[in-house]
Amino acid sequence: MKNKQLPLFPAAPQQPQDITRKTPIGATLALFARHLTQEGKSEHTVKAFMADMELLLERTGGSTPVSDYTTGALNDFLAWMEFERGIPCSRKTYARRVTTLKVFFRWLYTLSAVPHDPAKAVLQRSGPAPLSAALNPAQVQAALLAARRMKRDEDHDYRPELILQLLLQTGIKKSETERLLLTDIDRTNPQSPTLFVRQKAKDIYKERRIALEAALPALIDAYSAQYQPATTLFTCTTRNLEYILTEVGEQAAIPFKLSFEVLRWTSAVRDWRAGMEEEAIREKLGLSKISWYETGQKIRRLVDAQIHAETLSPE
Repeated sequence: MKNKQLPLFPAAPQQPQDITRKTPIGATLALFARHLTQEGKSEHTVKAFMADMELLLERTGGSTPVSDYTTGALNDFLAWMEFERGIPCSRKTYARRVTTLKVFFRWLYTLSAVPHDPAKAVLQRSGPAPLSAALNPAQVQAALLAARRMKRDEDHDYRPELILQLLLQTGIKKSETERLLLTDIDRTNPQSPTLFVRQKAKDIYKERRIALEAALPALIDAYSAQYQPATTLFTCTTRNLEYILTEVGEQAAIPFKLSFEVLRWTSAVRDWRAGMEEEAIREKLGLSKISWYETGQKIRRLVDAQIHAETLSPE
């Protein structure tokens, strides 16, 4: 007689309506993923939510009946995740995992699989988000000087200055930088060149144009003569670009790590201080009005912090 491997959950529900209060939580994940897809969630969001649920199972066990979860148990899981797991958990990741719990248990509650929603009373982090780092005007100049001093063998290397100038002027994200094509730079008007940016959201590309300084195309030409890009603007990976930014920051004695994120915030702060309208900054960054609510507040705080520091500095 051959031994047959038993399924992990022999009585796994086939439809959401089959889930009861005694159903092991691990047996519900496939149906939850299907529910998220049917609700129009992107593939990225579904993967993130499922990874969050797998982490919950790692802590509590996949065989735990769904009705065993209480608000206290979920809070204990979050405390373990944040303080005891030994892996850093950013504020953004923490917030998403709380959202995952709320979506999952609300789904079970609407199915009458649990008598009450234990995640409803779980609280998101209160208080403002931690203030991000942004370069002040003096640090911007120091970084630019450092980038211009960098060499490629015995020759001047144009790539560090190009990536720095591009991010300072546009505030584009790392993923957007990676997708940039040579044809995305519009030189129709030499005095007002623009950058064409494709932004992916739910497998749909949205498009926006960002004004560039008139001198940037000449820098692109010098870089292109040196690196000979064929299609995409940058011939290296974004990881290599991150290394370059880190080196620029170290050469410029920036007191924090120079990164894509820091330069995105710096670009927004510079635009704000230059008098650009909030709506124009939001559109330039490619943010929704909902996302802008928190981002706009952080930019104001960064601007205020820079102005306050400048008033305290000696002449």
